[in-house]
Amino acid sequence: MRDPMHVLAPEHRLLRIGDAWRGAASGATFTVEDPATGGTVAEVADAGAADGLAALDAASKAMADWAATPPRRRSELLTATYRALTERSEDVARLITLEMGKPLAEARAEVAYGAEFFRWFAEEAVRVEGRYSIAPGGGCRILTVPKPVGPCVFVTPWNFPLAMGARKIAPALAAGCTTITKPAALTPLTMLLLARIMEEAGVPPGVVNVVTTKRAGEVVSALLRDDRTRKISFTGSTEVGRGLLRQAADNVLRTSMELGGNAALIVCADADLDVAVDGAMVAKMRNIGESCIAANRIYVEEPVREEFTTRFAGRMAALSVGHGLTDGVDVGALIDAPSVAKVDELVADAVDRGARVVVGGRRPDGPGYFYPPTVLVDVPEDARMLTEEIFGPVAPIISFTSDDEVMAKANDTGYGLAAYVFTRDLQRALRYAEGLETGMLGVNRGLISDPSAPFGGVKQSGIGKEGSHEGILEYLDLTYVAIDLP
Repeated sequence: MRDPMHVLAPEHRLLRIGDAWRGAASGATFTVEDPATGGTVAEVADAGAADGLAALDAASKAMADWAATPPRRRSELLTATYRALTERSEDVARLITLEMGKPLAEARAEVAYGAEFFRWFAEEAVRVEGRYSIAPGGGCRILTVPKPVGPCVFVTPWNFPLAMGARKIAPALAAGCTTITKPAALTPLTMLLLARIMEEAGVPPGVVNVVTTKRAGEVVSALLRDDRTRKISFTGSTEVGRGLLRQAADNVLRTSMELGGNAALIVCADADLDVAVDGAMVAKMRNIGESCIAANRIYVEEPVREEFTTRFAGRMAALSVGHGLTDGVDVGALIDAPSVAKVDELVADAVDRGARVVVGGRRPDGPGYFYPPTVLVDVPEDARMLTEEIFGPVAPIISFTSDDEVMAKANDTGYGLAAYVFTRDLQRALRYAEGLETGMLGVNRGLISDPSAPFGGVKQSGIGKEGSHEGILEYLDLTYVAIDLP
């Protein structure tokens, strides 16, 4: 098997700042490991605050020229990035699997998904519009002029190391903004490869900067304190998001926050169980369950609870676990040891409170950070896994007897990112759509992510939307011009 690291030469494992690939000012580095083995994959530069500010210098210097670049040219560069990612899909996917752990088939799907953001926003770049109207009282004309907000700071998570960066970088560039991305320290290599691909595609120096670091708080705080930064977009935990919002308030920054979730998946008695089981498998097991929109709680109406559980548990038990680069593997490694420990702790807590394990539930010995697909039933309402994000391949199943009952339980959380409903009754589906407190709802499907759709939550799951036409608006300010015309 060819080493996936062949796609990223040593000189491209450094910081991408302006027109250069360079080491951290301190000379520090940190280790990236393969979560399936615990072995070292690479050493990358460990930036400090000075390096982050150097990236902001580059982004600020490039800002005026990039904002003045014709939309068609920006569109062409985004299209070139889409094509390059598509052509190099296998190389990018293998690198994702190596540093993040997901099976290769899922990594390939992530590359296709991430690439689509560049294609979508290439099309949006040439459709940024203001308006011209007559003031209702006459005597004045109203003109609105959209303008890029300015240099943007992106803090991206480890679970989708390409797609989460693409979902931010593509609309920012389409709108005319320059960017500084701080990828997760657990998975920095994919973002460095994307920066290299965009450099080769012709994106000008300073427009896309990447700063890798294990000192995220130090670097990001320095960037947010600098008044040249005009926006921060973050994907990650609600706890960290709250802290970033506090810091962003000092300079009144534009913010986009895609935070934690606690998605309920509801299977009604009238559902097509073939569709419901397929959808639940996708909603629960996509990305090994390490997804903010993963089904965290599965509610099944009592008349079909037993049959659904039997079929779903059978599907979960049939999944193979192993290194993501191995053919035929369905479930790869979790990202690190603390993640495995948390999943194991949540399962133990549920069992201690009376839950029963149907499939899995036993943490394997090393090497690597694995946890088996697990199904629990008779999960009590005070089990921690019903209120905390599991972020792993564990599915608690809870019965319900009425729509009002399950809707109240589904809404009984501070989160509101995603939910799923399986029913053949259109009116029932619409009642759930109106009654569930969620930013996104999948009806009879477990896959809802789409670059052309607005992704984002309500309550403590975030602020703003990513993807879709709404996604580019997050990177535009409006200037209102009043023109006298007696």
